[in-house]
Formats: sequence, structure tokens, C-alpha cells
Amino acid sequence: MIYGIGTDVCDIRRIEATLSRQGDRFARKVLGEAEYAVWQARGARWPERGVRYLATRFSAKESFSKAIGLGMRMPMTWRSCEILNQPSGQPIVVLNGVLKTWFEERGLRAHVTVTDESDYAASFVVVERDASSPVSVP
Repeated sequence: MIYGIGTDVCDIRRIEATLSRQGDRFARKVLGEAEYAVWQARGARWPERGVRYLATRFSAKESFSKAIGLGMRMPMTWRSCEILNQPSGQPIVVLNGVLKTWFEERGLRAHVTVTDESDYAASFVVVERDASSPVSVP
């Protein structure tokens, strides 16, 4: 059963401008530890690729926050939601801390896809609820 759907389009130039102003501080605010390590490695080899990685993660977290119906308010935070990749390259949502507990209590499962092209990054998230899960959790 579908719990929620979220989508987002992000202007990569806006992310690049923010990085120029704030540097690593912006990446540290948005990325979890595993994402940050990937961002650093990609950016070291090719700076534009690092910016695109950050933009797709920013977009996917926006989409996820919409799909769960919270927006960017507790327990949803930038760093408690990570968008990582399976060895196959498939993106997955990995949750941490209070957000992970909140999500699991509701019997939810997320599917995410990300893409970037020219000046934009886009993402789409579908969140499902297990049929056996309660309708609402206080």
C-alpha cells in the first residue's frame, strides 16, 4: 500500500553557488557520514561530479521528506536520511537514529531514484506501508 510519494527538481547551479559561499559546511549539513565520504572522493577526482552528487542527494532527501509527509521537521533531518548506492549502483534510502525508529514503527519501506542532466538534478521517492502494519502510530 502506498503511504506517500515525493518528487523534487534541484538546480545544480544553485547547489554550486551555495558550495562556493559555504564550502564544506554546506555539504556537512546535508550529507551523512557515508555520503560525505563519497562526495569527497568524487569531488577530488572531478569537482563537477561532486557537485552533481550533492545535488542529487539534496533532491532525494527533499523527495523523501515529502513522501513521508513531514517535510524537513523532526524526526526528519538532512543527516538522518542518507541516499547511498547498492554495489549494482541502485540508490537506496538508509535511515539513522530517531527517524529510523519512526519509519520502522510504521512498517514503511522506501524506493528512490535520482538523476541529473545539464543544470538539474531530480529525484522520485515512493514510500510503502506493509499491509500488516497499523494504520497510524501515535
